[in-house]
Amino acid sequence: MRASGMAVPALALLMVPFVTLLFLTPWSDFHLAYGDSHAVGVSLGLSLISAGLIILLGLPVAFWLAKTTSRWRTLVEVLVLIPLLTPPLAMGILLVSVYGPYGSVGETLSAIGMTLNNNAPAFVLAQIYGALPYFILSARGALEAVPRDVEEAAQTLGARPFQVLIRLTLPLASRGIAAGIAIAWVRAIGEFGIVMVFCYFPQGIPVKMFINLQNDGVTSVYSLLWILLIVTLPLPMWLLMRTKKQTVHYS
Repeated sequence: MRASGMAVPALALLMVPFVTLLFLTPWSDFHLAYGDSHAVGVSLGLSLISAGLIILLGLPVAFWLAKTTSRWRTLVEVLVLIPLLTPPLAMGILLVSVYGPYGSVGETLSAIGMTLNNNAPAFVLAQIYGALPYFILSARGALEAVPRDVEEAAQTLGARPFQVLIRLTLPLASRGIAAGIAIAWVRAIGEFGIVMVFCYFPQGIPVKMFINLQNDGVTSVYSLLWILLIVTLPLPMWLLMRTKKQTVHYS
């Protein structure tokens, strides 16, 4: 059996739900329910903020993990893995316990007139907890793959460390970093467990889909499900295709 034939069962298994969705969607009565448009705006707008913060926070950690020889590296890796391996429902409860109105940090914030519960900053924070570890690990792997001798050669030729990072390391690692951004984007915009517990409001797409499902049944969520796919998939697909073309160009 050819390799392509061996791939058919897995590909068919992956595509069955999406093909089924095509036939189950009531195209003649395709419409959004009350509040769905607001949920789309919440998810799209706040997820873009979350994605930017994830890159800003995660890239330095990924770079340090990829290049350091410190004995603290294993500890930092464990600290990154703990939120990733914690079930979302448990993570949401932990965030409420810390940042909620009666949490250790939440009480301090309340004293200065700030809250991190059922508002936009809490929504962003929940998405960061859900997606940041995925980005760090993916970006770390990409940065580790950049040959050290190439970076050292550039420094020998007079390039400063920052120039090596911007002009050499990041471009060579761009495909893996883009994959990390794609994964983080999908994880952030689709995060349900943490958001459901920690910041029920404002309602994004996943929470609104759950409400529609509970109130009106599965047939009521197909329209919003399509919107979720349309909002979620283009960015990661574009990033992956763009970096693939760049890789071919470099080779």
